[in-house]
Amino acid sequence: MVEPGLIRAAQSGDRDALITLLREIETHVYRTAYYILNNEQDAMDAAQEALIRIYTKIGSYEEKAQFKTWIQRIVTNICIDKFRRSKPTVSIDEHEMVFREKQNVEDEVMSAYAVQDIRKAIDKLPEHHRAVVVLRYLQDFSYNEIADSLDLPLNTVKSYLFRARQQLQTLLHDYQKGGVRG
Repeated sequence: MVEPGLIRAAQSGDRDALITLLREIETHVYRTAYYILNNEQDAMDAAQEALIRIYTKIGSYEEKAQFKTWIQRIVTNICIDKFRRSKPTVSIDEHEMVFREKQNVEDEVMSAYAVQDIRKAIDKLPEHHRAVVVLRYLQDFSYNEIADSLDLPLNTVKSYLFRARQQLQTLLHDYQKGGVRG
């Protein structure tokens, strides 16, 4: 993800290296925040808070853990804190659909509905299950990286993923039977 030399330079006080480092990770940080919070404004706030925390805490990073798991732990913890502080709200995100020539419009619409329904199902998961699903399937983290990021035992991560998959399977029952949303 990021060159170790850049991290060391940022830790040693090189301001340009630190700014370069933050620019390299900002998209990753925002994406993670968005997947967890499912709200653009909240994700931008959480990403900004995470980048500030990384900026101020870069000196405390130890190379025992991978840099990406250290970052992920910061972002995830901020998002979970933000999620706990906020009252449940309904996200009204409007997505513009762009239809390309030579594509089946019906398939595009059904695909967009499927993505929307999967997103809604993930949102219904308990926060600890949602976090492991986001890290595993949307951020492509290994089980060990998830355990490091969330400071959980490996077996707990596996258990959370198993339960989350069961819950998603129940929530997405119509799609398993070939049904459509109505």
